[in-house]
Amino acid sequence: MGLFSRTPKDPNKKKNVEKFKEFQKLAKEKKYDEALKSGTEYLRMAPNNHDAQFTVGGIYYLKKKYKTAISHFDKALEIGSYDVDVLLLKAYCHQKLGENKRAIQCCEKIQEIDPKNKAVSELLSQLNS
Repeated sequence: MGLFSRTPKDPNKKKNVEKFKEFQKLAKEKKYDEALKSGTEYLRMAPNNHDAQFTVGGIYYLKKKYKTAISHFDKALEIGSYDVDVLLLKAYCHQKLGENKRAIQCCEKIQEIDPKNKAVSELLSQLNS
């Protein structure tokens, strides 16, 4: 990095990287309770990790904890506002909560980014029926 590096060295970086890998491995192995614990701990250290926010949100979605999932998706969208996968899962959460107007808003944002997205077309037809 050299003498004039702008970003200070993160003393926890190595530990954080290991924690993140452990969390991803647990999620991949569908050990969701352990993954949530690991992911939540990791996010305390690195709250701006888009992938971690998305994955934790996704696990909450699978556990039908839609409001909690949405809060993680919102954080992920603050980091990367045009992430179609996050927006789509967020739209599904709003649908499950009966918040169709909010789900449609997510769908419209996806259509701006990816007009040919099939999943969005299907979801919109369900929401508008």
